[in-house]
Amino acid sequence: MSILDKVKRLGPGLVTGAADDDPSGIATYSQAGAQFGTGLMWTMTLCYPLMVAVQLASARVGRVTGRGLGNSLGKIMPRWLVILLIGLLFIANTINVGADLAAMGEASSLVVGGWTHGFTIFFAILSLLLQLFVPYHRYVNILKWLTLVLFAYIALIFMVKVDWHAAATGLVIPTIVGAGAVTTVVAIFGTTISPYLFFWQAAQEVEDLDQSDEREPLKKKPTQAPDALSRIRWDTFVGMAVSSIVALAIILGTATTLHAAGKTDIQSAADAAQALKPVAGNLAFAVFSLGIIGTGLLAVPVLAGSSAYGICEIGGWNASLEHKPMRAKAFYAVITLGMLLGLAINWSPVSPMKALFWSAVINGVVAVPVLIGLMIVVSKQSIMGEFVASTSLKFFGWLATGVMGAAAVAMVAFPG
Repeated sequence: MSILDKVKRLGPGLVTGAADDDPSGIATYSQAGAQFGTGLMWTMTLCYPLMVAVQLASARVGRVTGRGLGNSLGKIMPRWLVILLIGLLFIANTINVGADLAAMGEASSLVVGGWTHGFTIFFAILSLLLQLFVPYHRYVNILKWLTLVLFAYIALIFMVKVDWHAAATGLVIPTIVGAGAVTTVVAIFGTTISPYLFFWQAAQEVEDLDQSDEREPLKKKPTQAPDALSRIRWDTFVGMAVSSIVALAIILGTATTLHAAGKTDIQSAADAAQALKPVAGNLAFAVFSLGIIGTGLLAVPVLAGSSAYGICEIGGWNASLEHKPMRAKAFYAVITLGMLLGLAINWSPVSPMKALFWSAVINGVVAVPVLIGLMIVVSKQSIMGEFVASTSLKFFGWLATGVMGAAAVAMVAFPG
């Protein structure tokens, strides 16, 4: 198989991985680099196999059963618990949508000038219209192309002078100095292994099934398994690698510039972009800002869409970006509500950073039971048939669950 053919097989995993580096994630990685230099790069080394395992499990559930993650969780959990978890997911996602839209507006205002809220409203309307009126088979190609904007952050590290020895050391030697570093480590885990990504990748596998006349859920057509599972592995390994490499590039880029210059007070992705300008120059500033806008356009629909998939799966309503709004009223209503509420956060008296903190807390709380449920589902023969998870997938999946559980405890112990 040629390289071009392999690239064509990239899909849900690539988009999911790229959406992980949303403006809120950029802010977290920028804070890590600005405050602690290269000292926390090891977190991404640890996160990568855990990300792969969790997303492989999510994709496997969708491809094998032909149903989303919410539907599968409903088979092993009390209905009230699934409703509670997905309700909390909606709240956390909506806060993140608001934060991402605000970051995109701020970045645009920094680059070209103008009214920040005006740009925020523009991006919210643009994203919503694309989701409402562009069918999935076209929209997914837009999302794939948007992943290219992530290379802006890889380009950034070639614009500055990097201490590669310090980078290599930070990549493999764990260091945590002080409660502030613990809090940042927890934030990195929370933004990297986040529940909305589980729901989204499983749902996209189902969407891809619906778009094909030949593909069937593997439980119905097991002969398709070798090719399907091979594609999922390739797609997920590459997608999570892209996510991790970009995160490392952001940490390294801000460590080399902002940390070295003593600019450690970074509160948002836009703050990081603005702080880069006098330290690394106009080009680095422009590249960083472009990345904020592009990743926001990619991540906002993933955040809003994952909420809609989860809610509609437990409600038994049509849930597909391929359907026109009148065929999936509840699905698009949830997306629209999430976008409007997210937009409203920017006019509320609530501090954006405080809102993001509570979003991280909610995600930390939701991630653990969702991961426990996911690992039970993917190991249960009555649901997965002959396609239960392999021993290695179970090991890393449960390890990810344990790490996220420890992160949730640390979040309570070190709330600052």
